[in-house]
Amino acid sequence: MEGKRPRGVTIISILMIISGVASILIGLAILAGSISLSLVAQGSDVGALAGVLMGVGGLTIALGIASLVIAWGLINAKRWAWILTVIISIISIITSIAGIASGALFHIINLIIYGIILYYLYRPEVKSYFSRIKVSK
Repeated sequence: MEGKRPRGVTIISILMIISGVASILIGLAILAGSISLSLVAQGSDVGALAGVLMGVGGLTIALGIASLVIAWGLINAKRWAWILTVIISIISIITSIAGIASGALFHIINLIIYGIILYYLYRPEVKSYFSRIKVSK
């Protein structure tokens, strides 16, 4: 680790922790709902919907856990966490642009947030923290 953790890395990590916990809770709620639905509607089209919801709930939980792992990596200056955060930011920027192009203007907020995160991750002091470059003083 190259010195003290930049404040922005801490902020991004906290936001990822909040997002991860929220995703896990939402995923658990989806799973609970899908289980209830499958018990009530066995053998019908609603039962198939319950199966799809179980998959969505499981994926949401997995993404929440991944978010917590990446947050831990950012806090502990892991290079892989920096790389994954850059990749997630780029994907989010692309999907935000596609969303804006389709008329969903609320994606502008996502575009701005991930644009700032991507810009911030390439700041010399942040890259240095993740041992990607050396900053001369």
